[in-house]
Amino acid sequence: MIRPDLTLPIPASIDAAHFIGIGGSGMSGLARMFLARGIRISGSDRADSAVLRELAAAGADVHIGHDAAHLGDADTVIHTGAIWPENPEYVTAKERGLAVIHRSQALHWLIGGRRLVAIAGAHGKTTSTGMVVTALKALGTDPNFVNGGVVAQLGTSSGTGADELFVIEADESDGTFLLYDTSIALITNVDPDHLDHWGSDDAFYDGFARFADAATEAVVISADDPGAREVTGRLGHANIVRFGFAADADIRITDVVTDGPVSFEVARGDERARVQLAVPGAHNAVNATGAIAALVTLGFAFADAARAVEGFAGTVRRFELHGVRRGVSVYDDYAHHPTEVAAALSAARTVIGDGRLIAVHQPHTYSRTQLMSGEFAHVLEELADQTVVLDVYGAREDPIPGVTGALVRDAFVDESRVRFVSDWQEAAEYTANIAREGDFVVTLGCGDVYRIIPQVLTALGESAAPGSH
Repeated sequence: MIRPDLTLPIPASIDAAHFIGIGGSGMSGLARMFLARGIRISGSDRADSAVLRELAAAGADVHIGHDAAHLGDADTVIHTGAIWPENPEYVTAKERGLAVIHRSQALHWLIGGRRLVAIAGAHGKTTSTGMVVTALKALGTDPNFVNGGVVAQLGTSSGTGADELFVIEADESDGTFLLYDTSIALITNVDPDHLDHWGSDDAFYDGFARFADAATEAVVISADDPGAREVTGRLGHANIVRFGFAADADIRITDVVTDGPVSFEVARGDERARVQLAVPGAHNAVNATGAIAALVTLGFAFADAARAVEGFAGTVRRFELHGVRRGVSVYDDYAHHPTEVAAALSAARTVIGDGRLIAVHQPHTYSRTQLMSGEFAHVLEELADQTVVLDVYGAREDPIPGVTGALVRDAFVDESRVRFVSDWQEAAEYTANIAREGDFVVTLGCGDVYRIIPQVLTALGESAAPGSH
């Protein structure tokens, strides 16, 4: 893993850029925007994907695997923090004296002084960013945007618009959200995470406070989340807009109905509006209210903002249905923190009816698994009927001795409701064998757990329903 050095100079102009790890959701979105600016793009990733093929079709010179020869005549190299210092493209770029910048610096270059809405938070920021962007389009604007996930109805994670507005999902994990010249900061919640970077809860809170206080126009922040309340108490900002269920929130949620797609009432002073979303879960009522608050802060009428968020159809890998076999629905969700897992499973509960929830959980990173295995087990045991735990997706980390998915299994109280299966084919077959008509299977994790879904669907198609033979 490479920690971003935000003190490095960002080039004034870029003619040819090479992306190391171009296939990721954030990096591919940036690459598309560079292409839209007429900049020559090349890039590499460790494995082929539909995203890489789409970029190639759009004009990027894409390579599978990492090799110094892939740099070509690039004058700037853009990388994520997930690559290793030994990456041959990274090493050679440094040796040649090329401009080597982190993806956040590339995004800063793209923003270029536009009016920026930066959306941060431990959970919900991808969905909230999608809500703000789609609502802005519904309101007749044409914003620029870069999101951490694909917005379903737009079919992309980024877009170049004609307006001065720029909307981004800002990453707190490595502190890079402090780089941007933010106009309006929207903070969904502040649940301490990424302590490998921040070191302590207090430093995490301070980072969010610095991000918020740097916003030149306004801070929009949760009135409910304990971490957000802690951050609010540290702010010196003159314009703070608080949203949520709290009685003293500036924009308040009431009367939430979670039977199917969520609906709720939102109030601002004497103004009230009923909002019907196309996505399930009480947490999405909160995300939508934050988006409404941001839109009002941008100058849109309250009633118009409330109506505009209703068109949001979701983001890819957020409770996304992949198929139905033998009456069993198979969903995927990006949730990789206990709070996110709780939100995803709670949302599923509102639409499942009499069926059972079978969670297929892929722990993400060794450090988080070591630190939070008990919290994951508690949430999974409370909200899922059965859980299949896969092994850890290490991402940027080296393995930690003794840290496997078995830690989550071992933290369950009722061992009959969980099984640790490291082999994916065996896990798929086990999941199919315990599933029955009306059940939901939900894969959970921000690694590559979604890749097991075809195996689960195939296994469901080949297996008989429990008790049928």
